[in-house]
Amino acid sequence: MSNDSVSPDSGAGVADDTRRRNDPVPVAEPVDVVCRDGGLVRLRPLDSSDGEAVVHFYSGLDQQSLYRRFMSHHLPNDAILVHPLASPDPRDQVLGAEISGELIAIGLAVQNGQDQAAEVAFAVATDHQGRGIGTLLLEHLAAHARDCGRTLFKANTLTGNLAMLGVFEQAGFRITEQVLRGEVDIVLTLDDRADVAVDERESWANAASIRHMLRPATIAVVGASRTPGSVGHALMKNLLSTGFEGAIYPVNPSAASVLGVPAYPSVDELPVVPDLAVIAVPSHAVRSVLVQCGKTGVGGVVIVTAGFAESDAVDAERELVELARSYGMRMIGPNCIGIVNTADGVNVNATFSPAAPMKGGIGFASQSGALGIAALDAFRDLDLGISTFVSLGNKADVSGNDLLQYWQNDPETAVAALYLESFGNPRKFARIARNFCRTKPLIAVKSGRTASGRRAASSHTAALASNDLIADALFRDAGIIRVATLAELFDVSRLLATQPLPGGQRVGIVGNSGGPGILAADACEAVGLTVAPLSDETRAQLAPLLLPGAGLDNPVDLIAAATPEHYELAVELMLADDDIDVLLVIYTDPMVSDAGDIAAAIRRATATSPKPVAANFLAADIGSTIGDGTDGHPPIPVYEFPEAAAAALGHACGLGEWRRRATNDTPAVYADVDTEASNTIVAAAASPDGTQWMAPDDVAALFREWGIDLLPSVVATTSAQAGQLASEIGLPVAIKVVSDTITHKTDVGGVVLDIETTQDVVAAFDEMKGRLGAEMTGVVVQPMAGEGVEVIVGGLADASFGPVVMVGAGGTTAEVWEDRAVALAPLSIDRAHMLIGETKVSRLLNGYRGTEAADTDALADLLCRVGALLAAHPEIVELDLNPVVANAAGVQALDARCRITPVQAPRPHPRRHLD
Repeated sequence: MSNDSVSPDSGAGVADDTRRRNDPVPVAEPVDVVCRDGGLVRLRPLDSSDGEAVVHFYSGLDQQSLYRRFMSHHLPNDAILVHPLASPDPRDQVLGAEISGELIAIGLAVQNGQDQAAEVAFAVATDHQGRGIGTLLLEHLAAHARDCGRTLFKANTLTGNLAMLGVFEQAGFRITEQVLRGEVDIVLTLDDRADVAVDERESWANAASIRHMLRPATIAVVGASRTPGSVGHALMKNLLSTGFEGAIYPVNPSAASVLGVPAYPSVDELPVVPDLAVIAVPSHAVRSVLVQCGKTGVGGVVIVTAGFAESDAVDAERELVELARSYGMRMIGPNCIGIVNTADGVNVNATFSPAAPMKGGIGFASQSGALGIAALDAFRDLDLGISTFVSLGNKADVSGNDLLQYWQNDPETAVAALYLESFGNPRKFARIARNFCRTKPLIAVKSGRTASGRRAASSHTAALASNDLIADALFRDAGIIRVATLAELFDVSRLLATQPLPGGQRVGIVGNSGGPGILAADACEAVGLTVAPLSDETRAQLAPLLLPGAGLDNPVDLIAAATPEHYELAVELMLADDDIDVLLVIYTDPMVSDAGDIAAAIRRATATSPKPVAANFLAADIGSTIGDGTDGHPPIPVYEFPEAAAAALGHACGLGEWRRRATNDTPAVYADVDTEASNTIVAAAASPDGTQWMAPDDVAALFREWGIDLLPSVVATTSAQAGQLASEIGLPVAIKVVSDTITHKTDVGGVVLDIETTQDVVAAFDEMKGRLGAEMTGVVVQPMAGEGVEVIVGGLADASFGPVVMVGAGGTTAEVWEDRAVALAPLSIDRAHMLIGETKVSRLLNGYRGTEAADTDALADLLCRVGALLAAHPEIVELDLNPVVANAAGVQALDARCRITPVQAPRPHPRRHLD
């Protein structure tokens, strides 16, 4: 389990989507993996140097395990046991699973006489059976076999060996044959069923590993202190004062007791092995404490101590991670403030925060400790309860991804909120978050909107696709509600923790003053909501019930003299209107009514409605909610200003809309692409001297293989050749400069259009050459294209997010209008259509003021092909198709550039690895 899997946020690198999305990475170096029960084991390849350990392992198997492995109660001789370790065939592999350096399982896949097949076998130590270790070994052996060209595993096993057959079944592999002699054939190609199985296993395993830490029965506080104001004292005080129902063991070599609880000098002298150790000792002592915890068998650790990667002590932090994993422990921190779990029967507050959290349904995690303390205080002030809180600190091991998988299966958590400063593996975060958001809301503040800045504008795509824009696309695709401020995070959390999701985006507004109603309407429209007209039936029912002068349009103005009865009647009728999906109720204190009475009326009117309601009380302090939920109906959040309520409702409606979209997430696959020819073109174009732009002919050849329609072009290096080629192509033509250094051709006068004669072509070439000199190596000669809407389609390999596709308004003004939408590649057809719809130019593409609509199906297909091309060729770091002319007949790229790099480091895949 490298950071990539158990700690998806903290995993370095980018997912390689040329694999199936759940394929494990073949094990070449030791990796740490999460077992079904949440514990960690290390997988590593075994070789001839491990012979003694292998013999020792097999010698310790019980009789039943021995019989299942060798179909005999007697071990083969040592030479047979170690023989696979020295196989000369690089396709063969023997994997070991170990904890603290001790082998607990072995899996092997070795040649069985058939070129594309291998014999596979497993053995797991008795004490570790049932933890899913065999399934993990199989997955990684299969990944290695597939990379080596093998397509089949064969297992010789007893027909009654249900354990081994279960391993294959649980891994999602297809068993093609099972004969009475016990031979089983397993096809190594994974299908969708296997994808689902792997996702579920990973989710449950990660959730179990976090559950051990957040629901401990025994806690050791290492560094517990008798000194008020110290971190070790605050940790003990909080644990004791919030009613933790388990046993607490302070560890302090200089104290007999801490806050009345007997203390112990070290972890290894505790009377029991604690489930969790909270470490608050000086940074130089953390390593030795961690070793004690590991040797003692502690389940997990929270390291409060700072002074590691945030202080440039990166190697020291990496060593902590290595140590924790080698002992099978998960680790939160370092440099964090601790954890909270308010669940009944747990009541853990292992933080040094002065704010005592309330019990509720919000799971919250923060990378910033100081912000976490402030947030806990704010949650309490707003009467918002939390289920769990985790201060992630440096995210050296446990990350937001782990918590999402825990929260998804936690009945105490209804809403999750994250404060993020960085991504580790964005693609894995997106996949896990998408699964989470299908059932529970996720709200995130992602800082660094401007700090990442824009890269040097080497192409239109690079200039337009900022890092934060890509992060926005990730959040949007995954269904995550991204908010800009902490205040907004609290506002949205309050709504989603208490109210159902809206069934649509039509909002009704009712209040007793016109100004706030208008402000609310403007704010709702600004966040994409529709201030819907009331139905004739609702207006007819309202008219005789309200005071003279009341406004019956939406917003409904009850006027200042409105009584609680007027509010109750109006709210009931508006919630009953089928044209309203969500209701915002506003009250401004006119000094002639009581805010409490109005709140009670609103409470009565909304009690049985399934639609979400928010309230805004101006100049009237009635608290943060109407009702407290004790009457069996959810509280209604009250906002200080109408704009805050509108923003929260807008986010809720957006999540509801995201869930209603039945989009197909499966990327488009193009069987018509000749991948061998494509690989050859890219390999031949790559220069060992570094990153460079591909020659126009190579770009055209590559795009032809991928079915991308590029306007025919030829390259001329002299004016005479340009004139001749123009005559052969057919006038009129366009010429465009060819250069290794010039990116934006029009900026330097490197494009001449509508040239009618060969003489003019020659003259245009010579004039351009005279101006540009040695920078110009030739021109591209092209026929003039047809009319249509100009768009830009681009792609790049982002260092953090991997391949990204962009679309927007194209032509020479692409960067002026900055109309662009981006998405992670590869894309599904549905996602490509949605991407087009996010642009302003989509209004032109769909037909504007009588113009004919363009073929958006063809444009969506182009986006998918570009995404698939980028995913298939990590060497391509940047490409531009600008402009692409879209009309009713289809799409055609008029100009294209593609930049490649000769060396692309392997990308870790988003599986269950931790590193």
